[in-house]
Amino acid sequence: MFRLQSSRVLAVDMTGDAVKAKNGSMVAYDGEMAFKKLTGGGEGLRGMVTRRLTGEQMTVMEVKGHGTCWFADRASEINLVDLQGDKLHVESSNLLAVDGALRTGTGFTGMRGAAQGNGLFTTTVEGHGRAALLSDGPVVALRVGPQYPLTVDPGAYVAHQGNLRQSFQSGATFRTLIGEGGGEAFQIRFEGDGLVYVQPSERNTIAGDV
Repeated sequence: MFRLQSSRVLAVDMTGDAVKAKNGSMVAYDGEMAFKKLTGGGEGLRGMVTRRLTGEQMTVMEVKGHGTCWFADRASEINLVDLQGDKLHVESSNLLAVDGALRTGTGFTGMRGAAQGNGLFTTTVEGHGRAALLSDGPVVALRVGPQYPLTVDPGAYVAHQGNLRQSFQSGATFRTLIGEGGGEAFQIRFEGDGLVYVQPSERNTIAGDV
């Protein structure tokens, strides 16, 4: 159903099924398609309420029909992730589209969300199917093992999946060391067994140096 037309364009072939995608990300389609705007990034009342409380903006549309629909977002790189019944946690700004069979919701992220100014919740995607992630530059999937914890700059974090535990710690970043930081820096530490997806660029954050 999902395939990359190029590294920056996602093609979705549909035969009457549906896909959920970032609102406004459709760039072209052929065949017969119907578009419907969905409220909030998560399903149900909890998804709507948590996003309103945290101020996290994620407008999603449902596309259903027969034919091919192409999606892109500001020439960002697109990365496909296969889910086999597991759960993917992803920053809402890095989520382009998900298979209609996948369930989306919200997950609590604690201090990391507050430090970034993205709210205290992030998007969860769960089930069997494919998700398309956006990144500023080619995404890198880093393995976390029982003896190999991983520490990530929040500005470079895209998503993670697997049996991972998160903790939040303060620490210096490169921008702090060269004198461009303006506040306390936060980092995300992952332990357990799974994958963490990072981008080779840092999104803007309120803290400035995280």
